[in-house]
Amino acid sequence: MALSLFKKKECIALDIGSNSIKVIALKQSKKGWELQKMGIAYLPPEAIVDGSIIDSMTVTNTLTELLKEHKVSATDTISALTGHSVIIKKVPLPAMTEEELGESIQWEAEQYIPFPMSDVYIDFQILGEDTEGTGQMDVMLVAVKKDVIQDYVNVLKEAGLNPVVVDVDSFALENMMEISYSLAPEENVAMINIGASITSISVIANGVTAFTRSNSSGGNQLTEEIQRHFNISFSEAEDAKLGKSNEIDPEELAGVMGTVSHGIAMEVKRSVDFYLSGAPGMVVNKIMLSGGGAKVQGLLEIMQEATEIPVEIVNPFGGLVYNPKSFDEEFLQEIGPYFGVAVGLGTRRLGDR
Repeated sequence: MALSLFKKKECIALDIGSNSIKVIALKQSKKGWELQKMGIAYLPPEAIVDGSIIDSMTVTNTLTELLKEHKVSATDTISALTGHSVIIKKVPLPAMTEEELGESIQWEAEQYIPFPMSDVYIDFQILGEDTEGTGQMDVMLVAVKKDVIQDYVNVLKEAGLNPVVVDVDSFALENMMEISYSLAPEENVAMINIGASITSISVIANGVTAFTRSNSSGGNQLTEEIQRHFNISFSEAEDAKLGKSNEIDPEELAGVMGTVSHGIAMEVKRSVDFYLSGAPGMVVNKIMLSGGGAKVQGLLEIMQEATEIPVEIVNPFGGLVYNPKSFDEEFLQEIGPYFGVAVGLGTRRLGDR
């Protein structure tokens, strides 16, 4: 599911987050999806906050340098949005064809979207046909504020790029799971994408995204708590968070991080429990962590204990074909959690649903 804006040729995928920009170029061949290019560039704090671009010049310059560094020549771009400007709801609607729903979606969506219809782009995906004669069907409804999309489009154009598709991070992660993991038909997965300032929680049930929500917590929350507790700089706190500092007592650090990580884990538990309360008989078999926050020391174990569900960190490159002379396998595994959304976007093409 995505909001298509322009026409396509060869595409690159860009995941523009609060902490960093990730670029991926994939090519589909007989061997599968081949990794052509990949790179990451970090943004200063406050350049992007809660999914909203605050310092467009810095974001544009960082993006331009990233593309130059990795010799990216393609200009057609697929990107994604997240945060509170994106509304995703599973709603029951009268049974109708996709064509009929496309003609009436503005009217059907009005009761579910807390913004004027003139201020948002609307898209949808029918999740289940009316097979039992109830006259109802489930639809995943997506609404994104036009001004937020325009801010991202402007940055891309300033960097000399041509935006062709704007997707949503949870659907990109669903695409990533399809190519990187073999899920059993009855295996349901909760995808937790922990960014710098936003954590997105979604449930993939029977192969499709059945539930999604986001909240304003993430890696920065941990960094800021470490910074406050030890009275150190933001960059020093970042290093400590990722286990790269030898100047802080590890037991004291673990206590500070454990408190915040437990809060994130409990929010995930509440979201999963909320989904399950509305889906009788459904179970979540596994939790997959992605995003930079997935690498926080101890978070996996804390979340597994809080939810009582097996937890693992994604490796989005596991389903890709790549030249080991061009891409170091150990580095790809290390950086992998950052690229879950980007890899999913890299499989998108204009016209996909």
